Amino acid sequence: MENNVIKNRYEFVMLFDVENGNPNGDPDAGNMPRTDPETSFGIVTDVCLKRKIRNFVELYKEGEGGYNILVKADRSLNSKFTEAYDALGLEKKQKGKNTDDVKKAQGYICDNYFDVRTFGAVMSTGDDPCGIVRGPVQLNFAKSIDPVYVQDITVTRQAVTTDKDFNEKKQSEMGKKSFISYGLYRAEGYVSAMLAQKVTRFSEDDLELLWTAIINMFENDRSAARGKMCLRKLYVFKHESALGNAPAHILFDKIKVERKAGVEPPRSFGDYEITVDRNMPEGVEFIEKL
Repeated sequence: MENNVIKNRYEFVMLFDVENGNPNGDPDAGNMPRTDPETSFGIVTDVCLKRKIRNFVELYKEGEGGYNILVKADRSLNSKFTEAYDALGLEKKQKGKNTDDVKKAQGYICDNYFDVRTFGAVMSTGDDPCGIVRGPVQLNFAKSIDPVYVQDITVTRQAVTTDKDFNEKKQSEMGKKSFISYGLYRAEGYVSAMLAQKVTRFSEDDLELLWTAIINMFENDRSAARGKMCLRKLYVFKHESALGNAPAHILFDKIKVERKAGVEPPRSFGDYEITVDRNMPEGVEFIEKL
């Protein structure tokens, strides 16, 4: 895998939308769609997007060595760290005193877990810690292009929960459902060749898998709560060098997304116009993945 480690820096822009759904519930607000309280723009966290990428990779690469997922609800993280020590025959329960062993275990985790190789992880807990890994791929929060209006509606169910309610002839139960009618979101991300080379050995194959996962991350993640979610566009900026050939913000500014004149309120992707300045700085290649 080391010979295939990426050698170029990348930035990328994702555009995705939601129709009649909740793209990312906020536990601090009764699981209503996340919004900026000062502007009412919709928010989807980086953690939410990474979860969808992890879930797709797990489905797509199920059972294939090197593509396990560390951050998932199958067993404790500490037990996975100990597994790395067992696999390498390292002395356990040293609480990280042997830094060479920690580095070896960390390398094992990076080689075997795609999400650590990609996003990094904090693995400094338990009797057999594996240190802290800063991943080469990072995402910003996604933000809606326009403010979103959150609706909270009442829904009914023709099935009661308890025997008591059933015996008392209760006909239905009520609940709440929070959603937005439509929102187009923009998220930006970064891929660092320097971190890939020095730390996780994130490879060209991993990079292609990342693009595939982003394009398909909503396709196998359907639920009644999330409504209709689609990745609409994936734009990639590829630098000639590992350190990069232009500042990220200059490249991000090449892509403008604006609501079409006279559209109020927006209710579809067609209500927006995307303008791309394809005149790139020297040493940067623009790639439209979707």
